Amino acid sequence: MLIVKKDNYTLITMNESSVKEFHHSFVKEIESQEKKHLIIDFSESFNTSIKEILLFLNIANDYRKNGISFIIICSGLNIDSIPDEINIAPTMTEALDVLEMDEIERDLMKF
Repeated sequence: MLIVKKDNYTLITMNESSVKEFHHSFVKEIESQEKKHLIIDFSESFNTSIKEILLFLNIANDYRKNGISFIIICSGLNIDSIPDEINIAPTMTEALDVLEMDEIERDLMKF
């Protein structure tokens, strides 16, 4: 797992051999991380399935409840088959757009 901290988010890239292995490492690591917006990059992972993405559903829900964005970069999935609680973006550029839209939405909810 490669972790890069940016100004307003943390980018995590998978370097494990499977999503399940990554999820196991991620759950251990995330407890020690600062609660910042999080982008997980699976763009280099081949054949990521919806079932594997759903491993992150509870984490995505926890982040959302705390007003923090949780976005997974992954292409080649039928986005309509993924629950709305998990933000999926096909590229880093679109993930940053989702992050920005989430921030705008949170700002609007304050009023």
